[in-house]
Amino acid sequence: MTARRLWAAVEPLHAVAYFAPETAAAAKAVGLRGYWMGYFAGRLAPLGPVGPGPATSVLFGFAPGMVARALPDAWSFADPADVVRTRVEAVSDALRNLVGADHQELADLLERAVDACRFDGRPLAAAWAAVPKPADVLGRLWLATTILREHRGDGHVLAAVHAGLSGLETTLTHIGDGVIGRADVQPHRGWTDVEWDAAVESLRDRGLLDGDRLTPAGKAVRQRVEDDTDRLASAPVEALGDDLDRLLELAVPLSRAVFDAGVVPVPNPMGVSRP
Repeated sequence: MTARRLWAAVEPLHAVAYFAPETAAAAKAVGLRGYWMGYFAGRLAPLGPVGPGPATSVLFGFAPGMVARALPDAWSFADPADVVRTRVEAVSDALRNLVGADHQELADLLERAVDACRFDGRPLAAAWAAVPKPADVLGRLWLATTILREHRGDGHVLAAVHAGLSGLETTLTHIGDGVIGRADVQPHRGWTDVEWDAAVESLRDRGLLDGDRLTPAGKAVRQRVEDDTDRLASAPVEALGDDLDRLLELAVPLSRAVFDAGVVPVPNPMGVSRP
């Protein structure tokens, strides 16, 4: 699917925000405490001072208790607008150090793709789309990849909920399909062993898992979620038309450089590999 090709090409550029030292330093400087407070505040700040309930709903795959350890406390240390501003500036600096600064054409193409997005039922993508466009080309590039990423991510949540899966159950279908391993995800999502094992048992009872692997019925559900996710993310690639190939030609070497520099680890919780 062309929508999946676009995601694979630009996800590593967006993901620099989660791993680059510049981003961590910016979160600390603005007053946030610890990696996970910086993560949740940095990703959700365009929504305003959101609490743990709505945040868990939007993020979908995280344990509520993990989110509640960071929110709403984060907003007592830093204003959401300051978090957004410093995050964009920090990621711009990180990308400049990784891939250089001359990427006007790619930024333009990414923004064309963003212009085709609709945000019905997509709160996180809509929030990032409302962030003013940075003057800096790399800021524009990162913001566009973020909107596209959250547009697809919000659509993935819609697809998984439609398939009758919770956030943790959706993660277990990734693991059951061999995309990622439990050790790559559980520590980064906050689920206890009791919660994790209960979700596994629920999927086994529904005939979707055999052991830790997907059954044929589980694979069918998984495929339906992925197909719906791609379908819901198709508008940007349709708007690009033949220019999608040019976008991929420009973006893929940058994403490879991000991996080769060791900034985004492999494996990673996003399940994205070096394109």
